[in-house]
Amino acid sequence: MKKYYRDFLIRNWQPDDRQIAANIIGAVLSEYGLDWEPEGADQDVLKVEKFYQSIGGEFLVVEQQEKVLGTAAYYPISRGNQAAEIRKMYLLPEVRGKGLGKFLLKELEQRIAECKFQEIWIETTTVLPAAIKLYESSGYQLRTGIETKRCDRIYKKVLIKS
Repeated sequence: MKKYYRDFLIRNWQPDDRQIAANIIGAVLSEYGLDWEPEGADQDVLKVEKFYQSIGGEFLVVEQQEKVLGTAAYYPISRGNQAAEIRKMYLLPEVRGKGLGKFLLKELEQRIAECKFQEIWIETTTVLPAAIKLYESSGYQLRTGIETKRCDRIYKKVLIKS
């Protein structure tokens, strides 16, 4: 997949992106006082082939002038009804506030819908107010059942009414 938003290229993750993606996610987590958990919540970033590609998910990176500046991903989950979870939507500070997060979310939603999923789940934390605002303004509803220790909010959006 290759898609453009302004002068940003959104493309599929490649093995050469592994450490760069991990560094971006670790930096953003640190910025908000959250820990990078390579053996826990963040092991999927180090094992994209296992956690995304082999089970029908996707892991995308955001590039500008050949520099990776963000990530976004989803994979199928057993929670809910034919559900996928959006994960690892992180952007470095220099590219925030340009509509990129909203574009990425819509792109992920479209790809998830094309794969015939009916629900999207997202876990986040209150220390990420911009993420919460984005999810709530995009139709996600607060739910219960958080599975990731560092998160304190979980959202769900139904794509297809059954």
